[in-house]
Order: sequence, then C-alpha cells, then structure tokens
Amino acid sequence: MKLTSPHSKHPILHLLQQCKTIETIKKVHAQMITTALIHHTYPLSQLLLISSTLSPISYALSIFNQVLNPTIFLFNTLISSLAKNNHTDSALSLYASIFTETNVEPNNYTYPSLFKACGSHPWLEHGRTLHAHVLKFLEPPYDPFVQASLLNFYSKSGKVSICRYFFYRISQPDLAAWNSILAAYARNASMIFETNATRFDDSTSLSLEVLHLFSKMQESFIRPNEVTLVALITACADLGAVNLGTWAHAYVIKNNLSINRFVGSALITMYANCGCLSLACQLFDQLPLRDKICYNAMIRGLAIHGQGCKALDLFERMEQEGLMPDDVTMLAAMCACSHMGLVDQGFNFFESMINNYGIEPRLEHYCCLVDLLGRAGRVKEAEETILSMPMSPNAVLWRSLLGAARVHGNVEVGETSLKNLIQLEPESSGNYVLLSNIYASMSRWDDVKRIRKSMKLHGVNKLPGISIAEVNGAMHEFLIGDKTHSRSNEIYSKLEEMSRRLQEHGHRPRTKEVLFDIEEEEKEDALTYHSERLAIAFSFLEGCSNGPIRIIKNLRVCSDCHEWTKLISRIYDREIIVRDRIRFHHFQDGTCSCLDYW
Repeated sequence: MKLTSPHSKHPILHLLQQCKTIETIKKVHAQMITTALIHHTYPLSQLLLISSTLSPISYALSIFNQVLNPTIFLFNTLISSLAKNNHTDSALSLYASIFTETNVEPNNYTYPSLFKACGSHPWLEHGRTLHAHVLKFLEPPYDPFVQASLLNFYSKSGKVSICRYFFYRISQPDLAAWNSILAAYARNASMIFETNATRFDDSTSLSLEVLHLFSKMQESFIRPNEVTLVALITACADLGAVNLGTWAHAYVIKNNLSINRFVGSALITMYANCGCLSLACQLFDQLPLRDKICYNAMIRGLAIHGQGCKALDLFERMEQEGLMPDDVTMLAAMCACSHMGLVDQGFNFFESMINNYGIEPRLEHYCCLVDLLGRAGRVKEAEETILSMPMSPNAVLWRSLLGAARVHGNVEVGETSLKNLIQLEPESSGNYVLLSNIYASMSRWDDVKRIRKSMKLHGVNKLPGISIAEVNGAMHEFLIGDKTHSRSNEIYSKLEEMSRRLQEHGHRPRTKEVLFDIEEEEKEDALTYHSERLAIAFSFLEGCSNGPIRIIKNLRVCSDCHEWTKLISRIYDREIIVRDRIRFHHFQDGTCSCLDYW
C-alpha cells in the first residue's frame, strides 16, 4: 500500500509542480510561508526537490539552511536531487554537513544517489569513502538498494573483483544488478584489449565471463534489455565472436528492442572488430539517428581496417551534419592517418584539436602522433615529440617508439626506448624482444645475447603469441608450438602440406629475427608453428570451404607470417582476416589491405 502525506493534494503543492522558473518557485514559496505549509516536512521536501532542479541551486540550499532541525528525510531528498542533476560537489558537501552540523545519522536512503554520482572521475575516491561510511553507519544485511548502488559504483569504477563480491551476495539479482556485473566485465575486458597486449589472457577471460554470466541470466528468466545487449555485444567485439554477436543483433530486432546510439555503436564496433567492415558500414547507414558516438565507432572501424580515406571522408560528413568532433573523434581520425602514412594530415588534426575545437590533447593523442611519425620513418622526430610533451610519457608511448625503431633499424632510439620501458615495465618481455630484433636484423649477435641475459637477470620470460580462431561459433585458442588441441596431429599435418605448397611457389622463410643460437632448419620450424599459422591451419580443417577465416592475435604479426599469409590466401583462394594488436589485415589473392604498411 502506498503511503501519502495529508498535504500531498494541497492546491499550493499542485502549483509547485507546475513551476518552471525560479521566479514562479519564489511566488509559491511565499504562499507556503504565509500558510505555514513550509513547516511541514512533506511540502518542504517538495519545494526543495523542485527548486534544486533549477539553476542556480543556491536558492534550494538557502531554503534548506533556514530549516532549524532538518530530518534525515529532508537531507536525503535534497542530496538525491543535487546528485541527480550533476551537482555532485554540492551533494557531497550537504552530506558532510550531516556529521558536522546535526545529530541525525544517514540511513539506507542516503547512499544510493551519492554512489551513482560518484561513479565517474573525479569523484571515484569519494565513492570509496562512502563505502567506508556504509560499513560504519548501516547494519548488515544491507538494504537491496544500497547493495545495488555499491555494485553499480564498483562496476563503473572498473573494480571487477569487488563488483563480483557484491553481486554474489544478492540473493535474487534483478535486471539492474545483472547489467552492472555484465558491464563491469565487458568494460574492463575492452580496456585491457585495447591498451595492453601482455594481458591478452585477462581480456579474453573477462569477455568469456560476460558470455557465461549472460547464459546464467537467461537461466534465471531475467529478460535482457538494451543495456544488457551492449555488454554482450562489447564482449563479442573483444573476442571476435561474430556468430554470437550476430545472434545478439538478431535478438535486438526480434524482441523490438531499440537500436539506440549505444546499441548501434556497440554493433558497429563488434562488426568492425570481427572483420565484417561491410556489415558495420551497412548498419551505420541504416541507423535512424546517428550521433557522435556512432560516428566515432564507424571512423575508428574504417581506420583499423586501413580505409583511411573513407574514415576522413566520414569525419567531414560528421562536421557537415553539425556534430562537433570530440577527443575520441580526433583520435580515430589521427589513427586513420597513421595507418595510411598521411603524416601532414595527421599533424593538422593534432593541431586543430586546440586551435579549432578547443580540445586538450590527451596522452593517447600524443601516442598516436608518435606512431604516425614512427611509421613514416621519422623516428627522431617521434622521440622529440615524447620529450617535449606536457605530461610524463607512459609505457605505450615508449613501446610505440621502440617498435618504430625496430622497423627502421634505429639502434640509438631503440636503446633509449628500452631503458625507459624497463623502468616503467620491468617484467614486460615484448620490450626486450623488440630491441633484440633490431640487433638480430643487423647481425649484432653479441647484443642479442646481452639482451637475453638482461631478460634472465630481471626474471622476464618471453610473452607467447596467442591466436584465437572462431570456427562454427566456438572459440579455439592456440599458442606458438601448441600441441594441446584435440586435433593437433591433423593441424600439424595440414601445416606440413601448406609448407610444401608454399615452397613450390617460391616462399623462403625470413629467419633473420629468430633466435641466433639455433640451426637454420630449427629457425624455420620456429616460424612455422607461430600461433596464427596453427589457427589458420585449424580453420582450414574445421571451417566452411569458402567463407573467410578470422583470427585474433595478441601480438603484432611478424613479417614472415605476413608474407606467409598473403601467399596462402592466393594458393588456397581464401580470404583471411587477421586482427593483431595494431590493426586488421585482410589477406586476399596474395595481397594485404595494409599494403605492407603496418
């Protein structure tokens, strides 16, 4: 039964509900004072609620400050309204005054709105303090709304383990709880995959957990909504699981869910990340409403597939439609320039961020600028860019420079990059390997040996290459030299057959960068059993005879595997789509979409 205040139908309150400006609120406020209605809690709470939704909020605060002994109900009402209307600082200040100026104590209704407001930067630390207050002032078991708000806060904070802790303490999680835990896993998996190849296993595990949790949610008969599907589709994008992602798309349509900007952009990213760029473009064109998020997803998708010119055309189209680019848009545009070698145009985008759009470049933009210069062979300029940045460079920047130094054989810059990387990431093997490859390409075997000794000294083991193939809706993972697969013998037999046909077409392995202290035949074996080759061989065995083969790899494709896959695509007349940590490679008829510029 719903309880209502005896004043809830008072004519003055009816007038209050119709107020749209601060002037009309002041008139109703005056009537409430003259009729003494202001001294009753419920009418006063409604006045606070309405006045706090309008600017300036100082009027609502001035009303509250005149209350002699405000109840926790009044505190909660105003705190909730301030938090809901993005006045987080005022909401937190009002919450703090509970302890400094009154004798009341917070209750279960005090915290949910505050946790929601503190779920993003720069308020995250305040959310952790609020959690401590919950432990101090509330008696367990906690109210379901408090539990749900804690779960949602830690989901937005990226604290998956804490989020999981609260989720499994909810006896019957509702849709909001399921969405929070799914979003936590999906968001963190996506972030790891985009920024840190050394944690590829972590990213894959988190994305697979999204699929597992979604299955459990279906078993509990909770009907998913658009928020649920965004998390599921995001996980499919990270895994390259195009079959399940397509199922999610069909589910949205079949159940009349809205393909809003969030679902639309997630689907565009999923299709682009799974190598289905044409489907991503088709979906983008069919969206009834396209906002900045959708454009960003499509521009990025075109960029990572090497369709730089189309990405820049779409950037212009976005501006023509009156949408102002943001920092994500500029990053995607610069990425498109980087993959096409359009150095001057990339520089122009970087400079226009401040001059034309008032966007302050972030670390990611400087990283893209360094990548742009490094790919073009302007390695020294890339190094100068890092040294002149207004913020401290991170490992991604130095690794990008080290990669450029490897490609263009700049030993001096490579050594400087590794020195900085060891300070930032002493346990990351990829950094040592890149410099070792520079030395190997120049036959400086003593230096290669020195790098390997340094790795042993620091207890660093080489990060294995990991490739994932989706075949018939199932994900299959392979490591270099992997023999754990149930069809391992068939896979290796297929590789031998492929090697014979490659030799017939004149392929000679590029063994220069393979470990120097093994025989030449062993070097060829080391290349032959790279993870993506195992995944491709398995796809030939298990997949359909004419569909594209789709592979995801945690590392950059090596030069020999790149040449190997180009030739395989021609010999076997198959399209092979490889997504490495840098970009997409579409191999078809002996050529690659990257035009050997990666």
